[in-house]
Amino acid sequence: MRATYQAALCRWALFVAVWVVLIGVSPGDFIAGTLAAAAATWTSIALLPPGPQRVRLIRVLPLIPHFLWKSLVAGWDVARRALDPRLPLRTGFVGYPARFRSPLVRNAFASYTSLLPGTLPVEDDGETLLYHCLDIEQPVAAELATEETVLAHAVGGDNADHIERGSRR
Repeated sequence: MRATYQAALCRWALFVAVWVVLIGVSPGDFIAGTLAAAAATWTSIALLPPGPQRVRLIRVLPLIPHFLWKSLVAGWDVARRALDPRLPLRTGFVGYPARFRSPLVRNAFASYTSLLPGTLPVEDDGETLLYHCLDIEQPVAAELATEETVLAHAVGGDNADHIERGSRR
């Protein structure tokens, strides 16, 4: 129960901080912000109760520039393919046996990898993530493996709850 109170207090403080950054600290707005933060905290605790899934901010911070760079490269690649008729599109699907077992982390991985150039996750059967790709002749699986390693480090990949050990299927 104490962990729930601590998590609620941390989340509420984070929501209030976001409100202050976006809206400001005028008295009327701040009161509305604290109430909105309380509602967001209640919803957050209901949808994602405190548990073993802990994200360490210090590990996630280095991921931000990497994420932004990949996003920029992906946007450039898609725009280039859309505007240059000489670049053929070899669309198709690629299956990737992600090692993440936690549904929360698998979803984060799928969302994160949607920014790889020309890839979009379309299905997760719990074992394999299926990606729609603009060019299936690109090394999509190798890129996904690299990004899986990067994300595993950010979420504390040494934790066996997050990642399955051993070889890929």
